[in-house]
Amino acid sequence: MYFVNAPESLGSRICPFINLDEFFVAANIPDYAPQLQRLIQQAGLSGDRELSQKAGVSEIHVSRLRRGLALQTRADILLKISQALQISLSELLATLAPDVELEQSPPTAVEQEYQRLQASIEQQRESLMQEFQLSSVQILESWMLQWPTAASKAQENHHLRAQKLLPLLRPVEQLLEHWGVESIAPVGAELPYNPQQHQLIEGTAQPGEPVKVRYTGYRQGDKLLYRAKVSRV
Repeated sequence: MYFVNAPESLGSRICPFINLDEFFVAANIPDYAPQLQRLIQQAGLSGDRELSQKAGVSEIHVSRLRRGLALQTRADILLKISQALQISLSELLATLAPDVELEQSPPTAVEQEYQRLQASIEQQRESLMQEFQLSSVQILESWMLQWPTAASKAQENHHLRAQKLLPLLRPVEQLLEHWGVESIAPVGAELPYNPQQHQLIEGTAQPGEPVKVRYTGYRQGDKLLYRAKVSRV
């Protein structure tokens, strides 16, 4: 038969005895395959099948878009495909139905609900990340408070074997830096006493009097996590 070596496509799978791809060309039906393929690649998808799976629609609907039938496709199908392509519905139509002038209209109820859910999910994700960071910081609390002092003493005494261990803890420091957790002042630093950021180990001191940092404190942005422990100079 003449169709044994026909290229495998959605059209040949639907009707193996007719090459629909050649039929559409002969019938002068618009071909938006390049435009749709560009959108698929921009979304990081491999092809029609992955797009249909991600959108939760039949692959036939994707094929209809290639043939210029976007305006004859149900709105909910178009919305699912646009979301899978990570573009707006109007942008999808502007790409696959460029000859039709679309009036700019406010988002539909479905689009508004989708946008609201997306914003809610993003807010929850950010909140969960902050909770995770806070719980992790609490787990690392003893290390965060004790390590800088131990590291300072190890650096002062080059005969201590602990000095060789200092580079091993650099990843922990990088993790704290990635989370935006920074020390208030290094161990051994002398600075004016600030009761909001410093905690006296013993005795009393007036704001502005010189003190020396014994155990560093931490903050994350504008949030104070631990006050630095200091002593009077």
